[in-house]
Amino acid sequence: MQTTNPELTQFIRDIVENLNHCKSLGIKVGEANRGHLTLLLPYADHLIGNPDTGVIHGGALTTLMDTACGFAAVCALDEFGIAPTLDLRIDYMRPATPGKTIVGDAEAYHVTSNVIFARGMAYHEDDPDNPIAHCTASFMRLSQPKQKPQNGGAA
Repeated sequence: MQTTNPELTQFIRDIVENLNHCKSLGIKVGEANRGHLTLLLPYADHLIGNPDTGVIHGGALTTLMDTACGFAAVCALDEFGIAPTLDLRIDYMRPATPGKTIVGDAEAYHVTSNVIFARGMAYHEDDPDNPIAHCTASFMRLSQPKQKPQNGGAA
């Protein structure tokens, strides 16, 4: 496990926490490092999907995981870039417990010249071994890697 990169964490925090959908949901950045991001979704009444149970709406959880995986993909790049979602699959394992913060933990596990592949897990802070959801995602890489100079020449 890599240690947290404070500069990258602050850089991602400045972006993510100012996105309208993240502000509306209350999503906060936990930590970031190369190819990895942890986001937090604090419980709030306006996120409840079922008033009878108090469980957070699945759309809020989907947004958390899409954002976590997407920015983990961006954190895997050598230079900051944009990586829109191509595909996102979420397997819901159980409902989130009302009143508890949800952690969205994501990693980019494979980077190609065109696509970045990521996976993630949502869980409660006090129970990481009991997942709420798992996800896999792919993102289009809009920034291309720089070409290495041929035959040792200058770029």
